[in-house]
Amino acid sequence: MKKPFVTLEQLKEITKSYPTPFHIYDEKGIRENARRLKEAFAWNKGFKEYFAVKATPNPFIINILKEEGCGVDCSSMTELMMAEALGFSGDEIMFSSNATPAGEFVKARELNAYINLDDYTHIDFLEKVAGIPETICCRYNPGGVFKTANGIMDNPGDAKYGLTKEQLIDGFKRLKEKGAKYFGIHSFLASNTVSNEYYPTLASILFELAVEVKEKTGVEIKFINLSGGVGIAYKPEEQSNDIMVIGEGVRKAYEDILVPAGLTDVAIFTELGRFMLAPYGHLVATAVHEKHIYKEYIGLDACAVNLMRPAMYGSYHHITVMGKEDAPCDYKYDVTGSLCENNDKFAIDRMLPKIDIGDLIVIHDTGAHGYAMGYNYNGKLRSAELLLKEDHSIQLIRRAETPKDYFATFDFCDILKDY
Repeated sequence: MKKPFVTLEQLKEITKSYPTPFHIYDEKGIRENARRLKEAFAWNKGFKEYFAVKATPNPFIINILKEEGCGVDCSSMTELMMAEALGFSGDEIMFSSNATPAGEFVKARELNAYINLDDYTHIDFLEKVAGIPETICCRYNPGGVFKTANGIMDNPGDAKYGLTKEQLIDGFKRLKEKGAKYFGIHSFLASNTVSNEYYPTLASILFELAVEVKEKTGVEIKFINLSGGVGIAYKPEEQSNDIMVIGEGVRKAYEDILVPAGLTDVAIFTELGRFMLAPYGHLVATAVHEKHIYKEYIGLDACAVNLMRPAMYGSYHHITVMGKEDAPCDYKYDVTGSLCENNDKFAIDRMLPKIDIGDLIVIHDTGAHGYAMGYNYNGKLRSAELLLKEDHSIQLIRRAETPKDYFATFDFCDILKDY
């Protein structure tokens, strides 16, 4: 059973200052999880987590992870700017992007970030616009279908990311000729896996590739980046990943494949977003309407603007009706927002306790790819973000948008100046 990290009493107090909807994050949970990840890979002296900024681009949250020893994985100009503002530089930044504008490569080079090339043609492009750095990484796409013992996990052959093996090997040779001295290999083959097998299986593929690359190019492999893909159990009945088991599986593959090949000093990197933060964020909303037609509906003051995943992917997010945790789930609802789109539903045919107008609703596991995927369709305004600190106090870490924010891009004219 999923339990909120805030109580009804806490939420009643919070809503006196911060009306719903809002996203709230659990500092204690975030720190403890970051420390577990670090412990799981402590066997690798070069290990570093590069938090995927795209998952939760909030400087207050990123600072917590920085204090826990994490770097940042950036994929755009604004993410690089945020990293710079927070004091990240050099090998604390991994820049992984695709169809990359020239200015973003220039900014990454200014910060001396690790650059992870997504395409063979980017070698010449990078050299032209920003120069080839001493350390460079390339993203690998093996093509085909990615399988583990648990079955098919994803289809890299249909993904737009990465280089083929032949391109990567030839690319490393060319990069070496152009002055690069140290190399990294990166790959991302599946998203949100709930399996302790994913990272060890991916690691084995990349470790074997590293051995082949070394033999065919003679380059020095400095790091192997396992990227993200380690997911969370969104449904209560799912078994969560065990990061200690995952870390041990990667260690065994490292000892079996890299060490015999003389690659004994290769650092392991990760770029986790969802695993780092998703369980430690809630979207808190209020039930504001009910509707009785062909189905039973509960309307919230939140909508897909605040959490896009259910509308976009049909994703499951668990719902707790605060104060009714022990009540029987004997009512079937579609739980909706107010957008003019019929997919604006947080849950469909969900069995829940009877919901009354004014009930506070917690939508679980929104700490990653929650607020970050927000938008302004229908003129909806994005919510505040709050932090439940370790001392149980509440900190505002992003204010709610106002109509003035929505109209800000018309500041070149007088049409909406009074709003």
